Amino acid sequence: MGFETKHRNRDLEIPKHRQILLNTIEQDLLSDENIIAVFYGGSIGNQNTDLYSDIDLRIVVKDEVFEEYRLNKKQRAKKWGKVLFFEDFPWATYSIAHFDSFIKVDTFYFKIKDIKPSVWLQNIKIVHDTNGLVNDVLERSMSLSYKPNVEEIEIWRTKFFAYVHEAYRRTMRKEVYYALQCLDNLRMSMVTAWYMETGIQPNTFGDWAKIEGQRSKLQDWQLSLLADWHSSREPNEILNVIKSIVPEFIKVHNSLCEKYEIEENPEKVNEILDMVL
Repeated sequence: MGFETKHRNRDLEIPKHRQILLNTIEQDLLSDENIIAVFYGGSIGNQNTDLYSDIDLRIVVKDEVFEEYRLNKKQRAKKWGKVLFFEDFPWATYSIAHFDSFIKVDTFYFKIKDIKPSVWLQNIKIVHDTNGLVNDVLERSMSLSYKPNVEEIEIWRTKFFAYVHEAYRRTMRKEVYYALQCLDNLRMSMVTAWYMETGIQPNTFGDWAKIEGQRSKLQDWQLSLLADWHSSREPNEILNVIKSIVPEFIKVHNSLCEKYEIEENPEKVNEILDMVL
């Protein structure tokens, strides 16, 4: 995977160092009486790791020590190896630590009440579960399926309209970086729609993880469209790319409206888009 760089030999060693890091993490956490459960999400949970997979670590702690553990999240991560830097916020319930082995560990701390059945919990690897909480939630999660609600679809389409309008404004102002960001958000909006149409839980907006590459859930024609919807900084090209996205938006918008019995109102859609295209 990837291409040759001066770091290729280092990269080939990442899986070995990831396993060492996992062993160290588990030795630390599983002996802690205040920790109720430990499990992994992401690629480890899905059992499809590659060279560059992160460690998506989830820790459930007793309610009475939650704030103490949250405040101590960075010190805890430092026990597992040499941390080069952190990228999270002090007030957050998670820690993102970048280690000298070029491995990133995303650690989320939870209270018991936070662990509820979810489609996000269908692919996890449980390594510690003192009272069966996570196993029970996993079993109940397996019966769930994703179905967008009316509010989600309404938010999706109105944000699409907003990005189209804003891209035009920023292009006309020669704020090209802003315009290109809007274009990127339009591509993300289309991925979100394709996921909703096929019953796949969309990524958090702005998260491009697993949209491309071997683990992509998109079809080849969708990936091809995303690649075609690329633009330079030239203003006319930006607007032309946006125009080229609209037919696929109309198509998937129609499909979602029919599938979930939402008023399509194509005349209104055309009125909104014709304001700038």
